[in-house]
Amino acid sequence: MTTGTSSLPPEGVRRRFLAALYRRTPAQLLILLAPPIGWFGAVYLGSLAILLLSAFWYLNPITSAVVHDFSLSNFQQLVSDPVNRTIVLRTVVIAATVTIADMALAFPIAYFMARVASPRFRSILFMAVLLPLWSNYLVRVFAWRIILAQGGPLDGLLGVVGLKGPGFSDVSTWLVFTYLWLPYMILPVYAGFERIPGSLFEASADLGGRAATTFRRVVLPLVLPAVAAGSIFTFSLTLGDYITPELVAKNQFLGTVIYENQGVANNVPFAATFAIVPIGIMAIYLLLARRLGAFNAL
Repeated sequence: MTTGTSSLPPEGVRRRFLAALYRRTPAQLLILLAPPIGWFGAVYLGSLAILLLSAFWYLNPITSAVVHDFSLSNFQQLVSDPVNRTIVLRTVVIAATVTIADMALAFPIAYFMARVASPRFRSILFMAVLLPLWSNYLVRVFAWRIILAQGGPLDGLLGVVGLKGPGFSDVSTWLVFTYLWLPYMILPVYAGFERIPGSLFEASADLGGRAATTFRRVVLPLVLPAVAAGSIFTFSLTLGDYITPELVAKNQFLGTVIYENQGVANNVPFAATFAIVPIGIMAIYLLLARRLGAFNAL
């Protein structure tokens, strides 16, 4: 008579397997995470590896066909052409100023939501912050395009005091980006304020600390990781966006150059080379954000 698990009915084998699995937490995690990690590795990391590889190919100037030979010509063109350097600098400056503007706007809103507003009013503010995210991205950008156009509502409003709107320019791009990504800054900063115990404010007041001192020495160090976490969203989303600059700007940005070379010019190797720039910038930015504790606030 055969002994062992082979003699057990399928239900008995299943029960023994589940019992053994129940006592091994790492095995449970492995089985649970294997499908999403496998999908992530195959789809995202695989496509990213192909992207980085194609950056070392080049376009044949005569046949316009992609030559699958190793070459650094795309990188040489990227570094040597002053227009490309200007585009990179313009994009980084806009991303940084958008992040700073969103910080300045998010701080008072998030503080009021976390520390001042009643629960009912806080819910209303949450809805107001999240409501723009429920509408389509293109709808919001086209609405701003109408507002910023020459002779549009903003021109008419500023014309009352003798001023003129920015039209389609870098200022308009900064303004639209600041509006688009503001919720992504408010929510992490709100979470940071909510985690601060109220007793710290009372202790600071009992020790004679004024509002400015309390903010500088108590609030800011504790909420800084949340601000760094929010800045990851605002900075990275601005860095790679190409739709907003295409609709409300006249100058090129990183995203528009990548899009035009990949789609219009069909120069995939140069588009891949340009795509490495925001990847490198974000790698450095994430290292700085990690030092500020951003990942602990997410």
